[in-house]
Amino acid sequence: MSVSKLELSARVAAVALAAAALPARALDVKLGHVLAVSHSWHKAAEGFAAEVKDRTAGRVNFILFPGGQLGNEKTMVEGMQIGSQGAAVIGTGSLQPVDARFGVVELPYAWNSAAQAYRAYDGELGAALAKIAEGKNLVLLSWWENGYRHITNNRGPIKTPADLKGLKTRVTPDKMRLDAFTLLGAAPAPLAFGELYSALQQRVFDAQENPLSIIYTSSFFEVQKYLSLTGHVWSPASLVVSKSTWNRISPEDCKVLKAAADHWRDEQRRMIAESDKQYLAQLSDKGMQINAVDKAPFAAAAAPVWKSYEATFGPELMSLVKKYREAP
Repeated sequence: MSVSKLELSARVAAVALAAAALPARALDVKLGHVLAVSHSWHKAAEGFAAEVKDRTAGRVNFILFPGGQLGNEKTMVEGMQIGSQGAAVIGTGSLQPVDARFGVVELPYAWNSAAQAYRAYDGELGAALAKIAEGKNLVLLSWWENGYRHITNNRGPIKTPADLKGLKTRVTPDKMRLDAFTLLGAAPAPLAFGELYSALQQRVFDAQENPLSIIYTSSFFEVQKYLSLTGHVWSPASLVVSKSTWNRISPEDCKVLKAAADHWRDEQRRMIAESDKQYLAQLSDKGMQINAVDKAPFAAAAAPVWKSYEATFGPELMSLVKKYREAP
């Protein structure tokens, strides 16, 4: 029995209407990070995931994997580049294997305040780095933070660079951090974050450097006695999405992701600011001996790093750092 053109058109239209009525297939996205669930990264990531799910009516679902469940930061970055992992919160310095210019975020004593750093990363400096990331199959959604990094150890208070002499110190696995701590007189060596607690416990390392939030939430007070507030680096973090995942999300939902990322960026920063005083009190209660530091001698000792890495970071990024650093 033949079907008229009119009937055929009606059937095609009916099928199209039925398809349009079906809900869009949900996209589940794995979002990993290396820190504890008590850290502000995780709390903000939970808020981000809930907001995105709500505002996309379930079309985009971020599923969280904290505590290095998806591997260390290097592994997660590589996974996002090839599309096997959808998203992560990453300490931005860990993007250096992707492009050495990301090391600019680790320059010692770059920022006089967190507010100064926010203006740089939310402004032209952050935009320039996001452009580099996009060329490496990574979409940098927003700039979160790790806060100022400080030194803990088991030998004694660090009051001047001389107190670091010969101190075996775990640092993040990037060359500039190694160079900076060598200039300060320490004996630095890299180690994956997931191995750090046991290395300190077994006295493989005498010291380490991290923000207060990580020192507390990772329970380093159990294996370190002295905390010196050197504030040698202000560390940004990045909420990153794989470009292949990003390209699977509609333009309208991409706008939702960006707005939610910025909202939870601000919330995460607020958590860091509010918690630092609390962490200092809690670390003291846990028995850590805490001392303030005159930062000027440390900044002077580490200053040659700036000159030696100018060629690596390039004139554009260095001029942007200096522009925001010198702004009132």
